[in-house]
Amino acid sequence: AGLRACGVHNVCRLLTRRAHGFYARDAGVAHRKNLGLLRKIMCQESTKFKNVWTTHSASPIAYERGRIYMDNYQCCITSIAQQPRLIYQKSKCAKSEKIEDALLLECPLGEMLPSPSDYKASLIVLTVQNWLLRLSADSGEVLEKVYLAGSCCKFFRYLSWDTPQEVMIVKSAQNKLPAAARQAGIQQTVLFYLAVFQVLPLSFIGMLEINKKIFGNSVTDVAVSNGILIVMYSMGLVRLYNFKAILEQFMEQPFDLGQEFNWNGQVGVVGKYPFGLPCNIKITDTPPLLFEASSLENAFQIGGYPWHYIITPNKKKHKGVFHICSLKDNTLAKNGIQDMKCCSLEPDWIYFHPDMSGRIIHVGPNLIKVLKLKEVKNHADQMEIAEDFTIVANRENCVNNSVTVTASGRVVKKRFTLLDDDPEQETFKIVDYEDELDLLSTVAVTQIGADGRAHLDFHCNEHGILLKSIPLKESWDVTYSHEVYFDKDLVLHIEQKPNRRFSCYVYQMVCDTARDDD
Repeated sequence: AGLRACGVHNVCRLLTRRAHGFYARDAGVAHRKNLGLLRKIMCQESTKFKNVWTTHSASPIAYERGRIYMDNYQCCITSIAQQPRLIYQKSKCAKSEKIEDALLLECPLGEMLPSPSDYKASLIVLTVQNWLLRLSADSGEVLEKVYLAGSCCKFFRYLSWDTPQEVMIVKSAQNKLPAAARQAGIQQTVLFYLAVFQVLPLSFIGMLEINKKIFGNSVTDVAVSNGILIVMYSMGLVRLYNFKAILEQFMEQPFDLGQEFNWNGQVGVVGKYPFGLPCNIKITDTPPLLFEASSLENAFQIGGYPWHYIITPNKKKHKGVFHICSLKDNTLAKNGIQDMKCCSLEPDWIYFHPDMSGRIIHVGPNLIKVLKLKEVKNHADQMEIAEDFTIVANRENCVNNSVTVTASGRVVKKRFTLLDDDPEQETFKIVDYEDELDLLSTVAVTQIGADGRAHLDFHCNEHGILLKSIPLKESWDVTYSHEVYFDKDLVLHIEQKPNRRFSCYVYQMVCDTARDDD
């Protein structure tokens, strides 16, 4: 009514004006303005990022939305405060309670939930003994617990989202028979089990098995994403099925958590020990195939507008070559073969931009290309790949002449050339996107001798212009595993060294003053 009072009656115009912030009473307007101010402050030359906290651990360190988890999620530290501080510390758990995987669960907006605890962030964890627990993110208290494995499966290991913050998939490890059983001629037909849950409130949708008799003998892995069942095969084949249709077509009987059941001769309570969950979705026939493609190492991505997919031709000689094709008719886009022709130890990588713009990010050792799909002129039904912008590593001081002349005038020819990702040259290692500030972040590393130096750069997501560069104080060894998180005014670097030694470095945004040069 307020919008109509302004004299605007067209729905499209209302949505456009709201997106541009015309209505000051909209809560999102203030939030967008605040984030815009934060971005400007962050990119000022006088703004610095200071290393405010460092810790080391013998167990993996994880980061989720302002919380640092250590000691197998028994210790939680907030990184939002001026200096990280302890939120909770639980007693050391037994090996039988070890957490295998975890997902952060956040309250959906505008929905009525059955419990007050549902409105606060929580952590869904999967233990080695097949318990699914929902823990309070503020205290670590167990809010809900579900026992997964009945007689059908003993090894649930992985958590993932089908629909983020709505539908969750719990996947088992691949079932493998003991060597003695295989020698005795016993056949194992069930490869994986998938348990499907609706979250907040946590409810059981169903459990199904991935069987060789239905999907074939050469299945190596499965995944579920955005309503699609993705089945991968040893020869590089990837097949897509409608997961929602599978649930509806092959559901034998629905069950609720806590419900008493009598299933295949078993009597128990759904989600309680020792019965766990019934396998109530039985796929008896091969589901209708939506799409299939053959790609090296099963690498397959869908995105863009109109829909396109990215594959690598299924031959080792084509590693590093990417084909961008239309999902509608499999036609290769104009300029759709992307090949950086890198000579490097680590391959380049490509993916659809997570900002939902439909663009594509292609990362090489010294070059980042942001590509876009656009219509071919005078051919509206054909798409081409065009360069939106590029980011180039700083290698101005790098000289790699194959022929040099000594002071005495002697000509020396090198018998080798440097790799594109030679540690002594600045090389891109990480590329990420900060959605709330609309910034593209890159980590570039140069290693001289035993000492490696890295810097985190912020680029304008629209044009690629460098806005800010932050040197990381700690040495960066390119042979170690690294993760870097950029979350608003926080930068967090997690490093894994040999022999399961982990380090965490936290940087906070600070205003530069005459008294503090850090």
